[in-house]
Amino acid sequence: AIALGVVAGVASALAVGLKFKLGYDDSLDVVGVHLVSGVVGTVAIGFLATPTQGQAGLFYGGGTTQLVAQVLAAAASIIFTAIMTSIIAFPIHKLMGFRVSQEQEVVGVDLSLHAETAYEFGVGGHGGSFQPLHELITGKLQTEAPAAATVDSKKTDAATGKESVGA
Repeated sequence: AIALGVVAGVASALAVGLKFKLGYDDSLDVVGVHLVSGVVGTVAIGFLATPTQGQAGLFYGGGTTQLVAQVLAAAASIIFTAIMTSIIAFPIHKLMGFRVSQEQEVVGVDLSLHAETAYEFGVGGHGGSFQPLHELITGKLQTEAPAAATVDSKKTDAATGKESVGA
């Protein structure tokens, strides 16, 4: 199981790198992580299935029966997923589209469409200091770290109403 995990992990990492060579848009690495690892694991069962689990795999004397079944199951899953995705994606493409403009993509989809960013720390090379969104949009970035906030150490006991100092 550990060796198979390593093989699937390496295959997944290599597949994630392919998106840059092949030029397809997969910002969540769904193809590399889920498709490739899933196919590797599914097909591996055809090689590694033990007789105690039913049909033995190729490496345990079961011949190609289980391997062919696993390859067909993986292919059927891919075909089914492609058909269902097309049924969902076609109307979306016609009604509102999938792509943003090149300018919106360069600025960032979160910022250009939602006026917010998922990760505001370190934007623009400011050393990890927090940059309020309006400053990012207007270009008036803070160059010094904000002053540390002071914390009132007095606490009020909800039951008695008495104040105490400290932790």
